[in-house]
Amino acid sequence: MTHSFLAWLRLLRLPNHATAVADVLAGYLVCTGPRAVDWPPAAFWAAVAASLALYAAGMVLNDVYDVELDRRERPERPLPSGAIDALAAVRAGYGLLGAGLVAAVATAWLAATPWPAIVGGLLAAAVWLYDRHAKATPFGPVVMGSCRGLNWLLGMTAAGGPTASHEWLIPVGMALYVTGITLFARDEAGRGVAGRLAVATLVMVAGLVVAGAYPWLAAQARTGDHWNVGGPWLAPGRLSMWLMLWMILGGSIVTRNLAAIATPTPPRMQQAVGNAIMSIITLDAAVVLAACGESWMIVVLVLLVPFLIGRRLVSPT
Repeated sequence: MTHSFLAWLRLLRLPNHATAVADVLAGYLVCTGPRAVDWPPAAFWAAVAASLALYAAGMVLNDVYDVELDRRERPERPLPSGAIDALAAVRAGYGLLGAGLVAAVATAWLAATPWPAIVGGLLAAAVWLYDRHAKATPFGPVVMGSCRGLNWLLGMTAAGGPTASHEWLIPVGMALYVTGITLFARDEAGRGVAGRLAVATLVMVAGLVVAGAYPWLAAQARTGDHWNVGGPWLAPGRLSMWLMLWMILGGSIVTRNLAAIATPTPPRMQQAVGNAIMSIITLDAAVVLAACGESWMIVVLVLLVPFLIGRRLVSPT
């Protein structure tokens, strides 16, 4: 029984679900800004449920459609090892996909706007497209990146946003960042190609630059009737400190990547990918710091706890 339970946790990539929640929470908070002082409403929690279900569906269906490849490269995984029945995994994957769509529609109803349902539908389609068709193609990393951007938008639309053009930089930037992670992770089971890993790192950096431009542009919007846009960290003195924080976070990610580029072995590449995935939570928290201040940033950072605990049980990659 315990063995079967752990096998399902491995199939679901349990630790990574904390990053999906972080995206929705951060997206919601960016669009509510300093007004986010109360317990989030039902629409937010429905968006979290949609995100978790769709993320879980993606993890399960990823292994369903990769089972033959995993028999050769990763025979210890739950499906090729026989720890989980393939038919049960198919039913679970598509059941979770359907549950995610239902939750997205519920979010739209609770938020009184159709956009969460539209975004949820696009996210479900992107999840299925990646797992079923796009993964092994040159478009695979882009489709995976779009999943992350849409997940951010799920939280934003639950709050009635995005309401300003600069808010779009965050989902676009995070989509680029995860596109780079996905490209970087393509060879993690074998000997990596330094050139490809370098290109993937540049794509990740481009995503960080795009998302990192959000606070600067938000600060420019704090004029006239929009003086209260964003939190106190958008003030001139603090904004430079925020940008330094963002560069430190980005530098820590790039440093791990460079170590893997120098020695492209599976352990080094898996460490870099795991660090980049975990860093999604800290990056989301930094964005929330700019939008809402320290209190909500700490709430987002708390999601590192289930990630780190879950990582002790199962691998995030």
